[in-house]
Amino acid sequence: MKKIQRKYDFREIGNLIKEFPVTGILGPRQCGKTTISNEFKHDHYFDLENPRDLARLDHPQLALEDLKGLIVIDEIQRKPDLFPLMRYLIDNQPGQKYLILGSASRDLIKQSSESLAGRIAYYYLGGFSLRDIKKENMAALWLRGGLPLSFLPKTDKQSMKWRQNYITTFLERDIPLLGINIPANTLRRFWTMLAHYHGQIVNYAEIGRNFGISDMTVRKYIDILEGTFMVRTLQPWYVNTGKRLVKRPKIYLKDSGLFHALMSVNNHDQLYTHNKLGASWEGFALECLCKSIGKAAQEYYFWATHAGAELDLFWQEGGKNWGVEFKYEDAPRLTKSMQIAVSDLDIEHVWVIYPGNKKYKLAENLTVFPLKNVPDAWTYE
Repeated sequence: MKKIQRKYDFREIGNLIKEFPVTGILGPRQCGKTTISNEFKHDHYFDLENPRDLARLDHPQLALEDLKGLIVIDEIQRKPDLFPLMRYLIDNQPGQKYLILGSASRDLIKQSSESLAGRIAYYYLGGFSLRDIKKENMAALWLRGGLPLSFLPKTDKQSMKWRQNYITTFLERDIPLLGINIPANTLRRFWTMLAHYHGQIVNYAEIGRNFGISDMTVRKYIDILEGTFMVRTLQPWYVNTGKRLVKRPKIYLKDSGLFHALMSVNNHDQLYTHNKLGASWEGFALECLCKSIGKAAQEYYFWATHAGAELDLFWQEGGKNWGVEFKYEDAPRLTKSMQIAVSDLDIEHVWVIYPGNKKYKLAENLTVFPLKNVPDAWTYE
C-alpha cells in the first residue's frame, strides 16, 4: 500500500516542536498520528496501548526524569495524571521536549491545558485532505474519506469493509477505553440516526423523541462523538440585525467515508443517486475548507435567519468577517440569500465553493471557487 507524504502537516508540527516544550497531535483513531510522529527523530517512545510501555509508567517520575531529547507518548488520554509531572520536568529541565498523541479531544485539552498552560500547543491532524492527494483523486477522497487505511485500498469494496470494521472497533473497544459506558449497539444506532441529520440544524427534542431518550442524553451522545472527532457541531453566529435568527447548531459527520459507511453508500454510482448527495458534498467541502483556513473548531460558525437567508460557513480574521457558501451545482449564480448575508454581516468577501473547474466573480465581493483549487493554507486575496 503506497505511503502518502503529509508534507504540510509535518512542517507545521515541526515548527510547534521547536517553539513549545509540549506539542499535542490530536485526531481520530487511525488518522496517521503515530505514522507522522515516527517521521520526527525521537529518542524515546511510549505507546500507552502497549502493556509493557504502560507498566513502565507505573512509576512515571522514575521512568521520565532522566530521559533526554524528544519523548513521544502515544494515546496520552490513558494516563492524564502525567500532565502535572510533565510540567514539573519541563520547568526543571530546560529544553526537554515532548510530543503527545491523543484521540479524545475535549477532556484531554482541558486536563493538559490546566497543567501545561503556556507550555503546550495543539495540532489537529485528521485524515488526508486535498493538500495530501493528487487533485484527480478528489472523488475517491470524498467517497472513502480521509482515514489512510480507508483511502488507500485498491477497491471501494475493500475500503468499505475497512470502515465497517473501524466503526465496530471504535464502538466496542475505543469508547469503553475512554471510560464511557454506553452499549455499542445503542451508540451505533444513535450515530446512524445522526447521519440522517448531516448538514442540518440540530433538533435535540426531535432526535430524542425518535430515539426514545431525553434531550440531555442526546446532547451527551453528541458530545461523546464530537470529543472523539467523529462529529462537528457548527454553532450559529449571532448579530443584532432585528431579524429572527436560527439559534441551534448544525451537525456534520467529520469524515465523509464514515458518513457513507453509516448510510450504506458503497460506491460513486450509489452516492450520485442518493438523496443525501448535496449534504454529503457540503460536509466534505466544509472539512476541506476548515483545514485550509486553519482555525480552531470553535472559531467557525454558520448564520441563518428564519426567513431563509443563510451562510454555510462564517469566521473572523484580521478584524474582518469572511464567509463561504457550498453549492453542488454546475455553475452557481448570485442569490438573494448571498446578498443579504453580505449586507447583514458586513462581510469582506464570500467564496462560493463548488465542484466545477472555473473561478469567476458573481459580484465585487462574491467569488465562485472550485473546491479542487482550495490552497494548503487559505489566502484572502
